[in-house]
Amino acid sequence: MNGNQLGTQKMNMTQHSNTIQRSRSVEQLVSGQATSDGAGVKLTRLLTQNLQRRLDPYLMLDAFGSDNPDDYIAGFPDHPHRGFETITYMIAGRMLHRDSAGHEGLLQNGGVQWMTAGKGVIHSEIPQQEHGVMEGFQLWLNLHSSEKMNPPWYHDFQNEQLPKLLSDQGVSVTVIAGVCQGVSGAVCRDITQPLYLDLHLPQGSSFAQPLPAEHNAFVCVYRGTVTIAGQSVAAKHMAILSNDPLADGVIIEASGDAKALLIAGKPLHEPIVQYGPFVMNTEQEIHQAIADYRAGILGESA
Repeated sequence: MNGNQLGTQKMNMTQHSNTIQRSRSVEQLVSGQATSDGAGVKLTRLLTQNLQRRLDPYLMLDAFGSDNPDDYIAGFPDHPHRGFETITYMIAGRMLHRDSAGHEGLLQNGGVQWMTAGKGVIHSEIPQQEHGVMEGFQLWLNLHSSEKMNPPWYHDFQNEQLPKLLSDQGVSVTVIAGVCQGVSGAVCRDITQPLYLDLHLPQGSSFAQPLPAEHNAFVCVYRGTVTIAGQSVAAKHMAILSNDPLADGVIIEASGDAKALLIAGKPLHEPIVQYGPFVMNTEQEIHQAIADYRAGILGESA
């Protein structure tokens, strides 16, 4: 998207409201598991492997956040991926991406890094700071079997490049993917149809978003507390939204200032076979990914 397109989109950002007749409810609250990844980066895994079928097409959601450099300074040295996409949303901090396909980009405050691993890529994500807060999320989005061996793709979106809108109740929305109140997100995917919104809700506000009944959806609260269909969801929790066939969307309410991610997508209904950084459809494909990595050809650009 060029600067002129971005400018036109910003000019067309008008205040809208959606009418939801029946909101989805909270099926399950998830507090996440403390773990570490990379070279010892401390994080909380909210979407774990046992939820992959339930939240198809999403595979994983990690939250990281600390003002202690020992928790993040070593970063994520070279490691492989195959068969899915990674979406990294940096709330605060600076991290440098480099990969075997020749891509390089600096992810900074409010920015998004969207990478399609496809047939294979080896990349690193190294913090570019030695002090201060580093906070953000990494989401794994599965690829359809027809796309898993596509060439890798990568794009950085700085904060000012991400489409935004202000609702009629004063909710500030960053549209990372999908469509919200007439504003199209930075990325669109035809098969999985991801919706990824960052919502900043002022005290006393509510936000309504239509959702197709067959799409899986969840809300991750990272500041304050929100209420969904009478259920309170506090910070550092993920709410899995019910797939109520009578619900036409979700209504999120905030009695105090709050920030949350709303994420949804169309399930693939395909087999999921994961071995670490490889996500394919069969055991044989996983064995091939391991063999390609050991042979040094998984991250080749050809």
